[in-house]
Amino acid sequence: MLAAAAARSRQSDAASRIRRASRRRATSEAGIDPLPLQGKLAIVTGGGRGIGAAVAKALAQRGCRVLITYRSNVDAAADTMLSLPGDGHDARQCDVTDADAVAQLFEDLGESVDIVINNAAIYEESHFLDSTFDDWQRVWRDTLDANLIGPSNVIFHAGRSMAKRGGGVIVCVSSRGAFRGEPTAPAYGASKAGLNQLSQSAAKALAPSNVVVGVVAPGFVDTAMAAEVLNGERGDAIRGDSPFNRVASVEEVAEAVLYFTHTNAKWSSGAIIDVNGASYLRS
Repeated sequence: MLAAAAARSRQSDAASRIRRASRRRATSEAGIDPLPLQGKLAIVTGGGRGIGAAVAKALAQRGCRVLITYRSNVDAAADTMLSLPGDGHDARQCDVTDADAVAQLFEDLGESVDIVINNAAIYEESHFLDSTFDDWQRVWRDTLDANLIGPSNVIFHAGRSMAKRGGGVIVCVSSRGAFRGEPTAPAYGASKAGLNQLSQSAAKALAPSNVVVGVVAPGFVDTAMAAEVLNGERGDAIRGDSPFNRVASVEEVAEAVLYFTHTNAKWSSGAIIDVNGASYLRS
């Protein structure tokens, strides 16, 4: 009898655990996210459109107050900001290549920033055999300035601010091109390879201050920046690079970015997450 009673007790405990798990699952399916981001302040550079806008929306859905920075497209930034769920969002003109503007941004915000998404970038092609030398030099200068020097400005100030407050998260949006080469856009590929190294150096330097630094490296993404290439004669071949025969959506990239904001993601600091639909596999 005692054995039977013990068995019934174990069954009751198991049933209770199953009910609790079902309630947690129902809560998750109802759209209540388990990530503890409520009230945190997140900066998304280049957040007016494309990947940046999708990341801003995903952060806002999880309770963040989001500050979008933009270089010149104030209408896109305003539209994205106004579309975000929740309160406390803002948009601010800040060209990340302008060192003084970046310094002023973080001075104004003090030590209140919890999350920084280093997303602002440009893409411009320059062909080895078809470009003039003047165009070649201009593309390299502009691309490195926007895709590497600009993010380094942001990391410098964000890292110091977060270290003072005892922690934070920085995520840099890189590219598949950092690994496989970009024959028609070598400056872009080189800038993203440099961004990977910058991010991993920052991950090691800032870890003692409880700052997580991660990287997301998408392949081609369905954005306005990539539209000219995707809609051109190379579009089908680019989509065919992936066995899924398509390119990524901005939402898919945003989900990878948000991984690093999870409380259990600290041990992934310094990691580079590929989001390329198996179009380029590293081992």
